[in-house]
Amino acid sequence: MLKAILAQYDATIKKMEALKAEGKEKTVTYRQLFANKLQYQAFLSYYRAYGLYQDT
Repeated sequence: MLKAILAQYDATIKKMEALKAEGKEKTVTYRQLFANKLQYQAFLSYYRAYGLYQDT
């Protein structure tokens, strides 16, 4: 599950960067990706809190 979360988090960041480069920060898609990013960050913080994941 951790690998899947990390993969989705990275893919979300890349999609957001592409939309930002196109000036589409106000779109619904960008905002949904932003919400997803926050959710993935929350998941990762739980993994860190319980010692299951460390940033490298």
